[in-house]
Amino acid sequence: MQIGNKLFTKEDGPYVMGILNVTPDSFSDGGAHFSLEEALRHTERMIAEGASIIDVGGESTRPGYTQISDEEEIQRVCPVIEEIQKRFDVAISLDTYKSKVASAGLQAGAHLINDIWGGTYDQEILSVVAKAGAAICLMHNRKEAVYGNFMEDVLADLQNMVDAALTAGISAERIMVDPGVGFAKDYTQNLLVMKHVGALERLGYPILLGTSRKSMIGNALGLPVNERVEGTLATTVYGYENGCDFFRVHDVKENMRVLKMIQTIRAT
Repeated sequence: MQIGNKLFTKEDGPYVMGILNVTPDSFSDGGAHFSLEEALRHTERMIAEGASIIDVGGESTRPGYTQISDEEEIQRVCPVIEEIQKRFDVAISLDTYKSKVASAGLQAGAHLINDIWGGTYDQEILSVVAKAGAAICLMHNRKEAVYGNFMEDVLADLQNMVDAALTAGISAERIMVDPGVGFAKDYTQNLLVMKHVGALERLGYPILLGTSRKSMIGNALGLPVNERVEGTLATTVYGYENGCDFFRVHDVKENMRVLKMIQTIRAT
């Protein structure tokens, strides 16, 4: 997959995407990296720990989140993206589903748009990405969690998202897909999409897995958000063993270590 001027391959992976929330209210680390200085310090730390991509988010998408204006989101993310682009040699992702924010973020230096609605909330975002020659992550989501055959419906939704992206002019080598753990799914459905994540390989695109500290883990283990590292690591290991290529996480060092351990075992 091509992200900016960097090529990400199955042979050289897996890759970790470090989460940088420049928000005051994210479910896990809201406010911790809200200032530009702290955002850059945290970016430097995550790169040192092995992150290949930094995912900048300016609006919390936790359950029950409050949507902010395009202008406010742009004001939060663009200065951070500009400074990361100047200071670090790393791929930059922007976590947004709004075309105006995506356009501003790409102009500021982002290389990938990470859309939690897979291009379905604001379809103009697809043409924005295409015109910029940028990459996109299409995450599974839908307005109502009503399914017939759950996994087949998830795959069909993702295929429709991919088709729309290709039709808009986004090149195939700049698309990745995400099963959408925690979005439009109840607890059992989150476990099911995790269990069958390997089925997404049928689509033929790199898979990004984003489970870090999510409620699925909290519910399974009965743990608060700040005690879900081990549960996250279990999903990372399972995801890697079932074909996932990218892992969007808060705890870069720990996830890099478990992935390296699996690689070492495999290479023996």
